[in-house]
Amino acid sequence: MIFDIIQLILALLLTGAILMQSSSAGLGAVFGGDAGVQRTKRGVEKKLHHTTIILAILFLGVALVNVLN
Repeated sequence: MIFDIIQLILALLLTGAILMQSSSAGLGAVFGGDAGVQRTKRGVEKKLHHTTIILAILFLGVALVNVLN
């Protein structure tokens, strides 16, 4: 039961972290409107990116524990 609650909380946090990330590849990039500019993540954007990765790994781990129990 506790792992179900943890998985639900992680799912909500992961969804929020994904939705807060800005996407530079919009609909214009599909039709060749992308300028091809590479940019690096800095500051809060970089921390949010790392947090999303950590949350995804934790979510996967808790999901595996739930399946094995």
